[in-house]
Amino acid sequence: MNQLPEFDTRPVAFFDFDGTLTTGDTLMPFLKFVVGKPTYYAKLALLSPVLGAYYAKLLRNDIAKQIVLKQYLGGYHIDELFRFGERFSEEVIPTMLRLEGMERLRWHQAQGHECVLVSASMNVYLESWAKRERFSDVICTALEVGQKGHVSGKIQGKNCHGDEKARRIVVSKLNSRRLTYAYGDSKGDWPMLKLVDHGFVFERGAFSVSSI
Repeated sequence: MNQLPEFDTRPVAFFDFDGTLTTGDTLMPFLKFVVGKPTYYAKLALLSPVLGAYYAKLLRNDIAKQIVLKQYLGGYHIDELFRFGERFSEEVIPTMLRLEGMERLRWHQAQGHECVLVSASMNVYLESWAKRERFSDVICTALEVGQKGHVSGKIQGKNCHGDEKARRIVVSKLNSRRLTYAYGDSKGDWPMLKLVDHGFVFERGAFSVSSI
């Protein structure tokens, strides 16, 4: 999706995806959707040391993510993954949506605000879902694509997480609008929440004003 014109002065609301608009992570369900349950669980067993190191904070988020993506998606053509992503966004994501997050999205849309999705999740399924839900723009993690269109599991640039979320918003100049909002649910969203006039974090079943 293209960036919004710099002269647009309407308020803008930034939304994290996993855990904010959904009830949990969507990447692993997507990988299961692509490769099927038997292959998914077989590869998951092989990756258990990597995931264990990540959860123990011994391995960086971006490194762990690329190891996982290489194991599951290495060798796929990007066009095929976008087709899987479109189906996933139609069939699976609707079953994972968080009511409170979607209500906030609908409120901003009803006010005529620009709504931007900002996520570490993958473009191959976020773009089609965001288009369907009338987001103005998507800022997210994208897969690196080889000359013949196949992916290795590497991501383009940095994983759109933590400080990278804030950096991309600043580069887009969307945070310079006259009124800005942001919604998140984890520490990875704090840099984004600090950028805006009104930041909200989902905790204990509801959104509250961020005190970060």
